Amino acid sequence: MVDDTAIRDILAGIKTIAVVGCSKDPAKDAHRVPKYMQMNGYRIIPVNPTATEILGEKAFPSLDAVPIPYDTVDIFRPSADVPPIVEQAIPGPARVIWMQLGIRNEDAAKKARSAGKIAVQAHCRMLDHGRLYGRKILD
Repeated sequence: MVDDTAIRDILAGIKTIAVVGCSKDPAKDAHRVPKYMQMNGYRIIPVNPTATEILGEKAFPSLDAVPIPYDTVDIFRPSADVPPIVEQAIPGPARVIWMQLGIRNEDAAKKARSAGKIAVQAHCRMLDHGRLYGRKILD
């Protein structure tokens, strides 16, 4: 479990977010949350095998294909899909693996922590950022 101090430290220490499951659909949280983070100064790297570009950024089919250093991995995939994403993230540059609201996989989180990563489960990055920094979230 992470508290507000840990979340604030995570948000302050990152600049680039690889978003696994980033959506092309503006109505989905997997689009709205990365857009909000982008609007608040973070660079978004969309990871979606069905897209070439999302939010004005080149999309990549997997974390393994991302040539740009990133500080954190933000996961917008069902909980059952998390383990292989964490497997890809562990050797990568991210120090944080963040599972969005409603997404939990304790085995994957333990594996990430054992590899020295910070694992956050079932937290919305947009809601936490908005609450902790007093910013308006996207409707």
